[in-house]
Amino acid sequence: MKNNTDHPLQSAQWGKFRERTGVKVIQNNGIQLTVHKIPHTKLNIGYFPKGGIINKEIIETLKKIGRENKCIFIQIEPNIEKDKITQKKIINLGLVPSTRPLFTKYTFILDLTKSEEELLKNMHPKTRYNIKLAQKKGVQVEEDSSDQTFEEYLKLTKETTQRQNFYAHSEKYHQLMWKTLKTQNQDTNKLSAHLFKATYKNEVLVTWIVFVYKDVAYYPYGASSNKYREVMASNLMMWEVIRWAKKMGLKKFDMWGALGPNPDPKDPWFGFHRFKQGYGGTLTEFIGSYDLVLDKKLYLIYNLLNKLRWIFLKLK
Repeated sequence: MKNNTDHPLQSAQWGKFRERTGVKVIQNNGIQLTVHKIPHTKLNIGYFPKGGIINKEIIETLKKIGRENKCIFIQIEPNIEKDKITQKKIINLGLVPSTRPLFTKYTFILDLTKSEEELLKNMHPKTRYNIKLAQKKGVQVEEDSSDQTFEEYLKLTKETTQRQNFYAHSEKYHQLMWKTLKTQNQDTNKLSAHLFKATYKNEVLVTWIVFVYKDVAYYPYGASSNKYREVMASNLMMWEVIRWAKKMGLKKFDMWGALGPNPDPKDPWFGFHRFKQGYGGTLTEFIGSYDLVLDKKLYLIYNLLNKLRWIFLKLK
């Protein structure tokens, strides 16, 4: 069993950012969770993402926190890779599978200790071709944490969400995240955010925000223009970020989410999954999302109303 507790969402810097968004953050004996209000009630939901081992002691601490904060349940998404023993232990602790996971169960993780030659060799031939095509066309990738490039990032994020019709955090959320996490120094023990841009003919086509925490790089946010898609700027962006992370001395690159081992081509995230898959990372499965139920009756009512809410939103 691999227990990975060093995740950005458990960092002190992430907690500080979430507090700035108006969310209550609780830190207790290595646990960092957020408390979210249920609209039109005095009740709450707790969220404990990407923590470490879940045992009886942790469960008792979470129960205490939950009751003190009027939580009907706490959603737990451990940063622990899946195996049969761990799954059985989770069930024995009285946790139930979440009806609506918040964090993806899968991700691609790339081993940055390999040489550039090895990394290129392990890529899908089409991915290597697209990287070379972007280089040949003159696409330029660089780290640029200026205010001007961040404005480009916001603009492209809005364009991308409208084009692909998926949910994204608000502009204010991104602004607070950037203000809190943008790199101040090279201390990898503190979570930092780095902004990259890919340009072609003096136009910014792609912007990414990359997290660095401990010895891992993460790719949580990215946006792209619909212009000049034929020059494959996103492919070169990924490769240059990988090279940058290697130069930083980082050991892994976590691509922050993927579909499962047999993805449905009709899934709206299939193209994104296939893009990441092309870089030869290992598809890693975590144990998933579970709920610690503190009030069974209210939990059932909440899930029913939430299900109806999502049906309504899809019909809009």
